[in-house]
Amino acid sequence: MTEAGLAQALRSWRQRVTPAAAGLPDAGPRRLPGLRREELAVLADISVDYLVQLEQGRARNPSPQVLGALARALRLNAGESATLFRLAGVQAPPSGGTVPREIGPGTGRVLDRLHDTPTAVFTASWDLVVANPLWVALIGISAAPRGREANLAWHHFTGRPSPVRHTAEEHDRLGRELVADLRRAVATYPDDAGLARLVADLRSVSPAFARQWHDFALPHRVAERKTVDHPEIGPITLDCDVFSALDSDLRIVVYSAPPGSADADRLELLRGSLG
Repeated sequence: MTEAGLAQALRSWRQRVTPAAAGLPDAGPRRLPGLRREELAVLADISVDYLVQLEQGRARNPSPQVLGALARALRLNAGESATLFRLAGVQAPPSGGTVPREIGPGTGRVLDRLHDTPTAVFTASWDLVVANPLWVALIGISAAPRGREANLAWHHFTGRPSPVRHTAEEHDRLGRELVADLRRAVATYPDDAGLARLVADLRSVSPAFARQWHDFALPHRVAERKTVDHPEIGPITLDCDVFSALDSDLRIVVYSAPPGSADADRLELLRGSLG
């Protein structure tokens, strides 16, 4: 790896990306052009300290996941992405202009180990890719949905029924997070016609989505506990965590309960009902 070359390239690419292109609000005059380090770190889901190390040539062996996230956040084209990976001494993954849907072998092995936890995988545009049986039993979907019925943003903004409770504040925050994710996906995958149609249709049918689409404020994401009203085991409150498979830009959503809690007991009952 050429640490100095990687550092110089990252600084150069960061300075050419405008906040508007990255889906961020314009915070007024800047001392230097482009994104601030704090903004790029948020977009790439890495720490500011680690980005500083990369830009100063002090970080060694960045992972393909981190490099892929930086390439997407910096809006690199295929040639530039290949350069980024080459400077880091890492083989670049195949790239394309459409939202990835394929689950890599490593992510697949992780999912196999989460069979006793409600888990689902979504694309960068929040299309459901796969859900394990315990997720299906908890959320109540009877079969793999297709088309718009498989998209979480469409469900949210068109008022589809859900067993997950949300206060008005939580509903609004989730909506803003979904809009921010779709805006980022559009910038990252400009050739995805299905994604473009989804955004256009949401802007047409949902005034809330249309209003938030023009609000470039980056929502502050927080860990959440969600209550699911289950018809058989009753209400169950679980931690909801979202993990990123950065090499394939997938979102892994996992529900879990603290060991020994009443909610853990209810989840075990649900698990037992699957046989």
